[in-house]
Amino acid sequence: MNSTNTIILGGGQAGLALSHCLTNLGRDHIVIERGRVAERWYSERWDSLRLLTPNWMTRLPGFRYEGPDPDGFMTASEVVAFFNRYATSFDAPVHDHTTIQNVTTDGDRFAVRTDNGTFRADNVVIATGWCDSPAIPAAAERLSSRIHQLVPRDYRNPGELPDGGVLVVGASATGVQLADELRTSGREVTLAVGNHSRLPRQYRGMDVFWWLDLIGAFDKTIDEVSDAAAARREPSIQLVGRADNRTLDLPALHANGVRLVGRLTGIDGTRVALAPNLTATVDAAHRQMTNLLARIDEAIIQRGLTTEVLDPEPIPRLAPFPVQDSLDLTTLGINTIIWATGHRRPYEWLDLPIRDRHGEVIQRRGVTPIRGAYVLGQRFQHHRNSNFIDGVGRDARYVAEHICRTRQSTHGLTNSQTIQK
Repeated sequence: MNSTNTIILGGGQAGLALSHCLTNLGRDHIVIERGRVAERWYSERWDSLRLLTPNWMTRLPGFRYEGPDPDGFMTASEVVAFFNRYATSFDAPVHDHTTIQNVTTDGDRFAVRTDNGTFRADNVVIATGWCDSPAIPAAAERLSSRIHQLVPRDYRNPGELPDGGVLVVGASATGVQLADELRTSGREVTLAVGNHSRLPRQYRGMDVFWWLDLIGAFDKTIDEVSDAAAARREPSIQLVGRADNRTLDLPALHANGVRLVGRLTGIDGTRVALAPNLTATVDAAHRQMTNLLARIDEAIIQRGLTTEVLDPEPIPRLAPFPVQDSLDLTTLGINTIIWATGHRRPYEWLDLPIRDRHGEVIQRRGVTPIRGAYVLGQRFQHHRNSNFIDGVGRDARYVAEHICRTRQSTHGLTNSQTIQK
């Protein structure tokens, strides 16, 4: 039986960041990864996908992008190469191609059972990521078998789909990118739009992430929001990483011929029910965006940058849409549905009492109610960018230091003041 001080579950950005921090602190540990380092970037990404964040934001503890295109956006294969260089740079102790079967307490330690044996440790860190399993609505079970359905991790390119039109469900970053690619390939595309966040790719001559970084948007902590659960459910921004820095949002899709409809609410065979509030949803996202851009404008004035940047450019706005309460997929020639509806984290292998009634890990800054059990890489774990490549490092350092300063004795509940939000 293998024994170590700390077992990290997952060899992606969170697991590697923590491994680097523990290595620097001299703490014995291993990383267990079901596939290869950065496996999801290997096998669960479509062909044209690039990072949404510019390359200069690709920063991890002790490592950062140093290539020739800091303002560009890495491809999936380039991201894989980046993570492999990172793991090699400090000889990360990764046990790859090892599938977790069960995580339990074992006396005053933890036991992690895998298909390559059982490992014991004083600490265990769940670093399997925020985007674990696709969240497919229950309504999908009522879809006609004649309609092909899939999730983004199984999509590669338009040529692999059946002939005919495509309904993309979900209008966050993934949904709008797939709708755009499919439409550009010549497909008839319908996009079912729910709540979403909208921002231009560039604003006043700079990438929008440069502005968000400048105004401290990513430094906001979960303690500063009124509703932590809602903040963690916020949709990802409608953006795409491209060399031409093009903005990808609903007005751009509409201009390209994508049919926009309301949120999908039900399915009966080949008939899809829709929420009648598309215009209200679009308007809400527009207001949220204009409020944020106003904050950027204010920061420009306060920092004396008015003459250093471009003037504000007009932001396209969609006209109100007629109410449409349903779609007939057969009539529209739609033969495929892509569920770009987010992710869940089922943790089927986790036999520790650290999850809430929704199945999410209860934590504060990565510390769970069980002494020695941690989580890392959660959305808004502590800072707004906690699940970004550029943001996970802060949480990794905190968790690593907590591991090193906490004496492991018995696995009891931590102080109730420690676990909140």
